[in-house]
Formats: sequence, C-alpha cells, structure tokens
Amino acid sequence: MKENHIQYLCKAAAIAAVYVALSLVFAPISFGPIQCRISEMLTVLPSFTPAAVPGLAIGCVLANTLGGAIVPDIIFGSLATLIGAVVTRELCKNIIGNAIAAGKPDMNLRVRATLPPIISNTIIVPLVLKYAYHFEDGLFFMIITVCVGEIISCGILGSILIAALCRTSLAKMLDH
Repeated sequence: MKENHIQYLCKAAAIAAVYVALSLVFAPISFGPIQCRISEMLTVLPSFTPAAVPGLAIGCVLANTLGGAIVPDIIFGSLATLIGAVVTRELCKNIIGNAIAAGKPDMNLRVRATLPPIISNTIIVPLVLKYAYHFEDGLFFMIITVCVGEIISCGILGSILIAALCRTSLAKMLDH
C-alpha cells in the first residue's frame, strides 16, 4: 500500500512532537556545553521512514526555540540534526527491510543509522556553542562532551530503539 500525503504528514508531525517533548522533559541535560539530548535517539527513525527527516528537523527547530536557544543555535543546531537524518535515510533505506523481516537489526544497520547524527552533531554543535554562545569552555572540551552525549543518545539509545522497533509491528507501520 502506497503511503498518502496525510499519512506522511502525520508521521512527520508525530516524530516532531515526540522530539520536542523529549527535549523539553529532559531540558536540564538537553541544552548547554555538556548535553545528552535524549530526543536524539529518534535520529535513527529515518532508516524506517522518510517522514522522519522533516519530522526531526521541525522537531529540533521547535525544541531549540521553546528551549530558549538563540537564532544561530536554532538554525545550525537544527541543521546538524537534519544532516544526520538525511544521511541516515540514504545509508539505510535499502537495508531496513531485511532487519524488519528478520525481526532484529544487524550491526551494519545500527552503525549506518547511528553514525551520521553522531558525526554531524559532534562537528556542528560545539562550534555553535563556542561561537554563538561564547562559552568559555574550550572547543575540544565541547567536542568531547557533545560527542559523548550523542554516543549515549544516538549510539546506545538509538540502537535500543532500532532493536525494539524491528521486533514489533511498529516497524512495519513506519516502513516506507
């Protein structure tokens, strides 16, 4: 069954809403030079559905705006999430079906789904923190702290989310 525009928009909106909710519920650890944005675990969802790409981008813009971020952070922080989502979609769109059919993801899928957001956020977010907010912490320190936060949220929690989705009927509902 081909997905219609309403279904696509509903999936994107739901993903955006969950991203915003998780970011704000965990606000004390979602923002700043030392952060672990739990909502970033959702950046694995583009491997299941293309609707996750705009959903994550819009969710990040809204979360950053509602979380009190300044304009460069809203723009470039959200761009980092968008880049990770787009690359994840491209790397995973042809291999996700096998993981869903098998009921479990292989290491190839987990790496392809989690590395792009970890890399894009680790490169972009520390630069935003340093130059937009003028944090006095060193750039290298913020690269490390953002990277560790992304490994926890995307790498660990995202991998758990992938495994959980592949084992349930939710993956089939999200798929293409």
